[in-house]
Order: sequence, then structure tokens, then C-alpha cells
Amino acid sequence: MNLTAIIVDDEVNSRVILRNYLGKYCTTVTILGEAASVQETLELLKTNTPDMLFLDVEMPYGNAFDLLEQVPDRTFEIVFVTAYDHYAVDALNAQATYYLLKPIAIDNLIKAVDHVTHIKKKEQKLLDAVLVPKITTVEGKITIPQQDGFEVLEISDILYCEADDNYTKIYLNKGQKLVSKTLKYFEDSLSPQGFVRTHKSYLVNVSKIVRYRKGKGGSIVLSSGKELAVSSSKKGVLLDYFK
Repeated sequence: MNLTAIIVDDEVNSRVILRNYLGKYCTTVTILGEAASVQETLELLKTNTPDMLFLDVEMPYGNAFDLLEQVPDRTFEIVFVTAYDHYAVDALNAQATYYLLKPIAIDNLIKAVDHVTHIKKKEQKLLDAVLVPKITTVEGKITIPQQDGFEVLEISDILYCEADDNYTKIYLNKGQKLVSKTLKYFEDSLSPQGFVRTHKSYLVNVSKIVRYRKGKGGSIVLSSGKELAVSSSKKGVLLDYFK
């Protein structure tokens, strides 16, 4: 599993050593950036979402704990890298994942990365189970993956879904969502809930159909007024709902 990291240390030499060690002994780690102070770190975190932070304790104009107080909803793991062992209890209270003492022992660095990898794999396994668009155990709802978690939608609020390459546009009674999953994902989840594939590009909530217009395939009009084409190969499946 690949990981991303930010190195935070006010000493240039310390950052160089850690960067080189990671590049040589922990090749699954990609460095997103480096910072020398609390403020620089906060700026990096505005545009980056690392899996882990290699964090020195003592820095100018604030220390590591000052930084962590300003990121209460962090999703990254913390690996302290410091020359002082008396911060260990504070690090534990700050929910640090690992505590490395300078000079860094390569074996310990590898163990720290392995430990973070293990944690992230467990998190990903859980997220994979939850974030796949699917019917939840809560009746009438479906989970939609988001970059920072997932959103829960009322199935009855969905008008139709439209394929957009490897994405799907979900049209709601009010607004729409773009989800990085194929239309097939939603077809598998929503077909038992009264949704029908009327076209290679459309998956429609049958309860939202208010009119059918004849033709080779024909077309349907939804409660929102939107008209969608029906392919000839899907026409029979659609009309079966209205027998």
C-alpha cells in the first residue's frame, strides 16, 4: 500500500536525512511537502491530505502540540520524530501513532511506516465496504462516496442517474451529484428498488415517470419535466412495469 507524508522539522539537515531514509528504505512513501514551522505546515495541509505526518516537537513560534490543536479533525497518522524522550506521554495523549528518537534508527523508521500502513489498510477495508454505492441497512437510503467520507441520499429523492464515462450524474428532486462510480454500480444497487435501465446512459426511478411517448424506443417524461430517450432494446423492460 502506498502512503503519502509531510515532513515537519525546523532543522534542514534533519529533513534531508529523513527524506533520504524514506526514499531508500520506505519506497511506498511519497513526500507531498516539507515544512519548518507550524504555520508552514498549516498552509501545506490546506492543499494536501497526507496519510501521515513526520512531526518534530520543538519548532520556532509554536510546537507540535500547538499545531495539532489547530487540526482537531485530522485524518493523518502522527509519527513524532524528536531528540527528546520526555514528550512521549504528551505524544500518547495527542494520539500519536509512533514515536521516533533522533538520530533515527532505520529499523524503527521501517516499523513506524509498517504500522501506519497496517492502520491505513484496515481503514481502507472498512471504507471499501461502506463507500461502494449501495442500499444501507436504513430503509430507503443509499450511500454515496465522497472524498472525505460518504453522503446518505433518500432513494425516493432520486429522479434518474446518467452515465458520464466512469462517473455517474445523479439527478435529484433538487440538485445533482457527480460520483466517481460507473452507472453499473448504481444499477446493481437500485434495480431492486424500482429503478430501470431505459438506455445505455440512463437509470430511471420508475415512480418518477409521468408519461411515455411512443416511438421505436420512445421516450419518457419525468415528474420534473425532463424527457429521456428509451432505447429499443430497453423498451420492453420498461413497459413491463406498467402492465
